[in-house]
Amino acid sequence: MMAKHDEFDDFFGDEDDTPVVDTRADGRLLRVPLGRLAPNLVNPRTDFGTEAELMDLGRSLLRRQIQACPAVSRGAYLKLWPDHAQQIGDVDYVLVTGERRYRGSAAAGSPTLNCVVDDGLAKDRRTFMEAVVSENVDRQNFNPIEEAYAVQALVAEFGSNRAVAQHFERVDGWVTQRILLTHLAPGAQDLVRKKTMPLDAARSLGKLARDNEWDGPEQLAWWRDEQKQRAAASSERSAAKKAAKAPATSKALTGQPPAGPDQQRADPFYGRKTDPADPAPEEPGATEHEPPANAAKEGAPTVPGQANPAEAAAGGGSQQPKLFPYRDGADAARYLIQKMPTDEFDKMLDLLNKHRERQPVSAG
Repeated sequence: MMAKHDEFDDFFGDEDDTPVVDTRADGRLLRVPLGRLAPNLVNPRTDFGTEAELMDLGRSLLRRQIQACPAVSRGAYLKLWPDHAQQIGDVDYVLVTGERRYRGSAAAGSPTLNCVVDDGLAKDRRTFMEAVVSENVDRQNFNPIEEAYAVQALVAEFGSNRAVAQHFERVDGWVTQRILLTHLAPGAQDLVRKKTMPLDAARSLGKLARDNEWDGPEQLAWWRDEQKQRAAASSERSAAKKAAKAPATSKALTGQPPAGPDQQRADPFYGRKTDPADPAPEEPGATEHEPPANAAKEGAPTVPGQANPAEAAAGGGSQQPKLFPYRDGADAARYLIQKMPTDEFDKMLDLLNKHRERQPVSAG
């Protein structure tokens, strides 16, 4: 009896008679004893974690191994690297990837590891190396130094930087930047692994080491100088940021005269060129908003550019002090706007608006 046809089947392409296909590489999912299995000898990965981390991984695999390890037969592997026969020993299969799982299983005492055997991965060295490296590169499982040597191995098999870049759909510079790290001395590479030296500095050093044939001490000497320069630049940036974020300091009115008449005329308080013929300022009245008549003696603020009354009296000068123009709102506002920080200026506007709203509206 035919299954009922769903009108949505055609839309989604889910026809009932679509066959199920076994897509495993060659249909061989095997549980391989660890003694019959060996890691390959061309894996650029060298950091597999601590013993404790491997033990935790092995215990997890004992409970359940979700991802099988790709492997090839011993004969297929030795066709590519016949000189590895003695090193891999008398095993049946060689891992393509999954050496960390292999080590974790051994640490936890697991007797087997699930593998998918596909000799097609050993068709040639280029295919095998691409399989070895691609999983770690795509998942970013390599540290930068391991990745550098992995990419270098791919270049050796693919023939050029561009061929590798095109295969992994990257720009040519992606390959070049990584290979530069292979020119670092072991001590400098260790700094990269520990993330003590940032990658941008490591790549710059790799280029210098390659071009100048620097040895280990020369490379480390460059890094010491580079650290000093970076520290100085960082301090300058921090100081600049603090200066930019700090609010403008409101300068108090003082009685100190400016350096000269030009500076006096440019003072934002005046807003115009000073004329000796101008009449003397009117003495402020004794209102609650104005200073008392003897304000100058009591330390009341005076206008920049004019001598302090006490100092003028002591020096016998004829120049009269100009007190803050409490009765001249325009001049007062002009001075405050120039001197006041932005946040305080906004507060002042808010107060003025509220004051204006409270004033009675004229009937005229």
